Amino acid sequence: MALVNRGRKEEPYRINEDIQAQEVRIVGLEDDDKNGVYSLEVARQMAAEQKKDLVEIAPNAQPPVCRIVEYTKFKYEQKKREKENKSKQHVVVVKEIRFGPNTDEHDFNFKLKHAEKFLKEGNKVKAYVHFYGRTIVYKERGEKLLLEFAVALENLAKVEMLPKLEGKRMYILLSPVTKAPAVK
Repeated sequence: MALVNRGRKEEPYRINEDIQAQEVRIVGLEDDDKNGVYSLEVARQMAAEQKKDLVEIAPNAQPPVCRIVEYTKFKYEQKKREKENKSKQHVVVVKEIRFGPNTDEHDFNFKLKHAEKFLKEGNKVKAYVHFYGRTIVYKERGEKLLLEFAVALENLAKVEMLPKLEGKRMYILLSPVTKAPAVK
């Protein structure tokens, strides 16, 4: 009968009896003189004397690197560190704005205001002209429209990619400009 893992996550680190190397390098001790390479039995005894766990933190090193810590506290600190790093990440969002080759001035200005809002929020803007049916013959109009769009937003955005035709769409990619603080 096969054992079934019922949604339990496998432990990311080997501890105590799960460590299989003959020798281990111990780091992170209060007394730096005791850091070094020990046989596995001596390392386990050191951990038992301190009533802590021997945790393998770098299994691919030669010899594997271990630390003597309370395993639950160690896991808690690792999760806390991962959560902190995750919160510092910035997700780039690309907002799309669609034009037709015959877009008039009012619609253009309306969509321009939306693009300004998106750029101020820190999002990238992908503006495209969708050519439907026989309007593909007006490629120049589409390119002109996208270039006017980029020029109108030049104080808020920089052009990441000039107008490019892919299939029935011609698009341009704009990213927000990060302004440096004014020097007095």
